Amino acid sequence: MSKKNNKGGIVFSTNPDFSYEEVQDDAATLPPSQQNLKVWLDKKNRNGKVVTLVTDFIGSGSDLKDLEKKLKNLCGTGGSSKDGEILIQGDHRDKIVNWLTANGYKAKKAGG
Repeated sequence: MSKKNNKGGIVFSTNPDFSYEEVQDDAATLPPSQQNLKVWLDKKNRNGKVVTLVTDFIGSGSDLKDLEKKLKNLCGTGGSSKDGEILIQGDHRDKIVNWLTANGYKAKKAGG
């Protein structure tokens, strides 16, 4: 099991005056009308199982989790979110694109 370093890669410093300053990584969330979301169908590295991938979300992690929860409830299935991407189990591209555009997001199907 790997341990994550919360100090941005700094493990040790020989400088006696060094002090680590934590940087907040919570970006401001763009309003839905300025989000350009792409909805993909993906099955790479997933043992042949199909997932719907919503990419290019710009905003804080809590807003991403909120949108993920709404999409999972809409589709009635599981999923996850990380690094500006939402993964929903199964092929729900049409349903997700329709819901996103009805709620003011700019969304379109991408890929095949």
